[in-house]
Amino acid sequence: MKAVTDVLHGPSAASRVQLARWTSPGLWLTLLAVAALGAWPLVSGQASLREAFFTTLLAISLASSLNIILGFTGYVSFGHVVFFGLGGYVGMLALSNGAPLWAAMSLGGLAAGLLAYGLGAAILRLRGAYFALATIGVNEAMRAFVNNFAPFGGATGISLKFTVYNSYGGAASALWLAYGLLLAITLAVIVLSYAVKTSRFGLGLMAIREDEDAAEVMGVITPRAKTWAYVLSAIVPGIVGVIFFFKNGNIEPADAFRLQFSIETIVMVMLGGQGTVLGAVLGAAGYQRLRGFLLTNPLVKDLQLAIAGVLLLLIVLFIPAGIVGLIRRRIPALRKLLV
Repeated sequence: MKAVTDVLHGPSAASRVQLARWTSPGLWLTLLAVAALGAWPLVSGQASLREAFFTTLLAISLASSLNIILGFTGYVSFGHVVFFGLGGYVGMLALSNGAPLWAAMSLGGLAAGLLAYGLGAAILRLRGAYFALATIGVNEAMRAFVNNFAPFGGATGISLKFTVYNSYGGAASALWLAYGLLLAITLAVIVLSYAVKTSRFGLGLMAIREDEDAAEVMGVITPRAKTWAYVLSAIVPGIVGVIFFFKNGNIEPADAFRLQFSIETIVMVMLGGQGTVLGAVLGAAGYQRLRGFLLTNPLVKDLQLAIAGVLLLLIVLFIPAGIVGLIRRRIPALRKLLV
């Protein structure tokens, strides 16, 4: 009946809104830019470019997923790396037992989502600094648990045999496969982030961010909304963790649950502009460039985390809306492109 009405009278107002939502030039330009840059190593075949862009795509995917709970909902999580590490461990365990990569990625994402769902019922009752401190505790508890959990290899972790890579054309071909998969996941999480932001669900999350009590009065079921936002933000790092450690060939507790990883991801979101799709992309790409400089500069290579903390402080004090917010304020004509 709706289709007949649309033919006779044209598309409804709701249909026009949906069409405008998905024809936003800001979304497609962002996807095009990431896809073009991501395809560069695939076209050129240069391994050095692949490694450099791999870390950038990893940062974009993690920042975009964290943005769902931090940027849209307003909950600062220092435990984002927990889902990255858990997903990596579950995926590596599956791979070492003969599971194909796609199944390992699915299991990693599922495990991270289930953990987020379980944690959400407890720690999302907390607000502000209490929630942030709770996520730090979750990270440390998970690292201690995995460090003593025999099926995950304890302190030595899990290492893949080289025969695992035979199904993917050898270790060299597996590196390119991991890169291609990460590029696809990164593009998908950008679309997911935009879909959440422009949906009714996303409006509820942003209402929670501005005033959670007022959001409840307006009819937002805040416990459910926060929990599902937490789950969505957790699934992506769970999947990406499998790809990352599949590429590396081994996983250890110290690498899987680094608190520094979560801190840097928060800096990326804040730097680009929390609550914006493009902000997570710009913040991640910009911070990775800065991080690369810091790691290769002998004068400051040991001060990376300290500089990240100072950068976060400067952002909060002087550009709380991030790069995207600054551009929106200075150049209003570009607002439609800055999703």
